[in-house]
Amino acid sequence: MIIVGVDGSEAALEAARWAAREAVLHGTSLHVVHAMPAWACDPHDGPYTEVAQWMRDGADSLLEEAVNQALRAEPGVEVTRARLPSDPRPALIRAAKDAELLVVGNHGLGGFRGLLLGSVALGVSGFAPCPVAVVRGPAPSARSHIVLGVDGAESGANAVEFAFAEAERRGVELLVVHGAAEATGPQERCVPAEVIESCKDRHPGTKVIEQSVPGHPVDVLQQASEDAALLVVGSRGRGGFTGLVLGSVSHAVLHHARCPVVVVPARYGD
Repeated sequence: MIIVGVDGSEAALEAARWAAREAVLHGTSLHVVHAMPAWACDPHDGPYTEVAQWMRDGADSLLEEAVNQALRAEPGVEVTRARLPSDPRPALIRAAKDAELLVVGNHGLGGFRGLLLGSVALGVSGFAPCPVAVVRGPAPSARSHIVLGVDGAESGANAVEFAFAEAERRGVELLVVHGAAEATGPQERCVPAEVIESCKDRHPGTKVIEQSVPGHPVDVLQQASEDAALLVVGSRGRGGFTGLVLGSVSHAVLHHARCPVVVVPARYGD
C-alpha cells in the first residue's frame, strides 16, 4: 500500500496523482489520508458540534478531490480514503506503519501547513517507518533515470537497495552520485560499496553509472536531479551528505531538487 497525505493544496493534488502512478507501478493500492484535530474527526454532541461537522465536511471534500485526481491519473488504481484524528506528523507516521511508501507534496496549507518548512517535515522524513517521497510538481515526461546520493555510511544501505529496485522496476538507468566525503574510517566507507556491488549482482539488467562529484552536497544533488525522474537518499549519513535529513542540507534538497525526492530510513525493512 502507498499512502499519500493531502491537505487541499495543489501540491498535495500533484502528490496524489504521482502516488497513483506509483501504486500502479508497484502493483499495490493507494490510500489517501488527511489529518485533522481528533476532537472534530468523529460526530459528537457538544458546544462545537457545528464546527466539527464543518471541518469533517471540508476534509471529506478535499479527500474526494484528491481521490478523483488520483483516478484521473491512473483510472485502474485501487484507492481508499480516510480522515486521521491527529496532528499531521504523528498521524502520518502511524498511518505509514504498514505502507511501502508515504507520499507528500513539497508544501501545502491547512493540515499540512509548513510541511517542508519546519519540524513536521523533518519529523516525518526522519521517523516514518517507510520511505517518504516528497513530490515537487509535475516532472517532464522525458525524464527517465534515477539518482542515488550516497556517502559511504552504513545508514545508506537501504537507500541503495531501494534505488536499485526502483530503477529495475522502471527499466531505467541508475546514476550513483558519491559525495566528496571528509575523513571517515575505511570500514565505514566500505559498507555502501559492498551493498552497491551486491545490488549490481542481483539487478544485472540495470545499467549503473557511478560518479564521484566534489562540491557541496546540496549543489551536487540539485544538479544531478535536473533531468532525473527520482532522487533517492538515506535518512542520515556522514561525510559528503552529513545530516541530509536532519539539518540545513535536508531543507535545501527537499526545496530545490528538480524531481521527487525519496528519503529511505536506515532501519527500513529490518
